[in-house]
Amino acid sequence: MEKEARTLSTGTLIRRFMPYFSKHKKTLVFDLLCALLTTVCELVLPMIVSEITGRADADYTSLTVPFVLTLGGVYILLRVIDAAANYFMQSVGHIMGSKMETDMRGDLFHHLQKLSFGYYSEAKVGQIMARITSDLFQVTEFAHHCPEEFLIAGVKIIVSFTVLCTKNLPLTLLMFAVLPFMLVFAKHFNSKMRTIFKERNKQVGEINAQVEDSLLGVRVVKSFANEDIEEEKFRKGNLRFLDLKAESYKVMAQFGTSNRIFDGLMYIVLVCAGALLMAQGPEVLSIADFTAYLLYATVLLNSIRRIVEFTEQFQQGMTGIDRFFEVLDAPIDILDAPDAKTLTGVKGEVTFEDVSFHYGDDETEVLHGLNLHVTPGQSIALVGPSGAGKTTLCNLLPRFYDVTGGRILIDGQDIRTLTQKSLREAIGVVQQDVYLFAGTVMENILYGKPGASPEDVIEAAKLAGAHEFISALPDGYDTYVGERGVRLSGGQKQRISIARVFLKNPPILVLDEATSALDNESEHIVQQSLEKLAKGRTVFTIAHRLTTIKGADVIWVLTENGVEEMGDHETLIKKGGIYAGLYAMYTTDR
Repeated sequence: MEKEARTLSTGTLIRRFMPYFSKHKKTLVFDLLCALLTTVCELVLPMIVSEITGRADADYTSLTVPFVLTLGGVYILLRVIDAAANYFMQSVGHIMGSKMETDMRGDLFHHLQKLSFGYYSEAKVGQIMARITSDLFQVTEFAHHCPEEFLIAGVKIIVSFTVLCTKNLPLTLLMFAVLPFMLVFAKHFNSKMRTIFKERNKQVGEINAQVEDSLLGVRVVKSFANEDIEEEKFRKGNLRFLDLKAESYKVMAQFGTSNRIFDGLMYIVLVCAGALLMAQGPEVLSIADFTAYLLYATVLLNSIRRIVEFTEQFQQGMTGIDRFFEVLDAPIDILDAPDAKTLTGVKGEVTFEDVSFHYGDDETEVLHGLNLHVTPGQSIALVGPSGAGKTTLCNLLPRFYDVTGGRILIDGQDIRTLTQKSLREAIGVVQQDVYLFAGTVMENILYGKPGASPEDVIEAAKLAGAHEFISALPDGYDTYVGERGVRLSGGQKQRISIARVFLKNPPILVLDEATSALDNESEHIVQQSLEKLAKGRTVFTIAHRLTTIKGADVIWVLTENGVEEMGDHETLIKKGGIYAGLYAMYTTDR
C-alpha cells in the first residue's frame, strides 16, 4: 500500500465514484434544481439592468414608478427563492455528502476486514486511519460541491456566452481568445496540485503512524528516557508536512496569480475594444448594450473564476478518492471458494499433505513438502530455532495465510473448500501477545462467543482461573481494562484471553508461546488453565519453555530442513538428537 504505485485518471475516478450518488439520486436532483434556481436569480439582474438602461436610452419617460416597482418586486421574489434554495444546498446538500462519506467509510472498513495478514504486515495503521478519516472528509466536500459548481458555472457560461454573442459577436470572440491560454495554464497547475496534495495526504498518514507508534510504545519510550528521540522524529515528520503544505500553497498561489492576470487581461480587452466600438456610434454598440454586455461578461468571468478557484477543492477530492480506491483495490488474498462448505461436527483430525509456503514475492520457502498427521484429541508440541516456521505452520491452519503448495485437511476436508468463518470458529488461538479491546472485562471475554450469557462468561473465567482476580477488580466484570488492557498485568490479560477461548469452546486449539512472556507465578497459574483448556481437544503448542511440553503426545522438532525429529519427550531425550540438545541447553540455563 505504501508504494503509491499508480494514480488513476480523473475520468476513471469519477466513473468509479458515481455509484455512490445512486442512493441519493432524489436529493442530488433536488440539490441541482436548487442550484439552477440560484443561477437563474443571478442571471436575471443583468436582464433587469439591461431593460432599464435600454428604456432610459430610448425614452426615459417610460421608466414609470409601476414599471420600476414591478421589476423590483420580481427581483425581491427571486431573491427569496434564491435564499430558500441556497439553504437547502447548504444543509441537505452537505448532509448528502456526509452520507456518501459514511457509505464509503463503511465500504473501506468492510474491505479492510477481508484483507489478509499479508496486507497488514506491509501497511501502516496510521496511513489507513488517514484514508478512512481526513481523506474521506475531503471527498465529502467534493461530493456535495462538485455537481453544484459545475452545473452553476456551466449554465452561467452558456447563457452569458449566448447573450454576449447576440449583443456583439466580434467583441465576444475577442474576449474568449484569451481563454485557451488560461486552460493550458490550468491543466499544468492541476497536475502539480494533484501530485502535491497526494504527497501531503500521505504525510498526514505518516504523522498518524509515528504518533500511534510512539504513544502505544510510551512505556518503552519512558523506560529508556528517549522522549527527546521521539520528539525529534515527530519534529522531522511535522516539518516535512509543513514543507509539503508550503509547497502546495505556492502552487495554488501561482495558479491563482496566473488566473488573475488572465482575468484582468480579458477585462481590459473587453473595456478597450468596447470603447473603440462605441466610438463608432450607437449603431455599432450603444451605451445600454455595452452596460448590459459588461454585466453579462462579469457573470461569465466570475463563473470561470469560480471554476478555477474550485480547482483546489476538486483536486483535493480527487486525491481523497484516489487514495480511497487504492485501499479498495488491494486484492483479497484469502477467499472462500464459490461452493465453500460449512465445517460442522469437527473431530479434530488434521493432515498436512506435502505442504509448502513462502511469503508474498519472496520465493524463499519457509516450509517445504511437510507431510504430517494429527489424530483427534492429540497434543502436538512444536519446538525448534526461531525462523524454522513454527508460527507459520500454525497460521496456515486457520487460513491466515494460504499454502503455496500441497494442502491441509481437517477431518479429511481441504480447508480451502470450507468457509473461513466456520473454519476459524473451530480453531481457538491463544497467543503470547494478548490483545484486549478497550472496554470491560465482560466485553473482552464475550468476544469469544458474542451473545453468550453472563453466567457462561463467569464459568469460562472460572475455568481459566480468572474469576478470582476479576471479582477483586473495582467493578468486577464491568471494570474498564483500558486500551490494549493496560490496567491489567500480563498474567491477568493472558487468563482473560484464555477465558475468551474457553467461552468459544473450539475443538482445535493453537497455543502460540502463550506463557513465554510471564513470570514464574503467572506462568504456573496460566499453565494450569491451559491444561484444562486442552483436555479433549486437538492441540498445537508452540513451545519456548520446553518444560511445559513434556506431557505432549508428540513433539515435532522443526528446523529450516523441515520436521527433523518426531516423538514424545522420553523418546526424543533417549534419541539424543536436536531436541535432547535443546532441552539440555534449556534446563542448564535455568
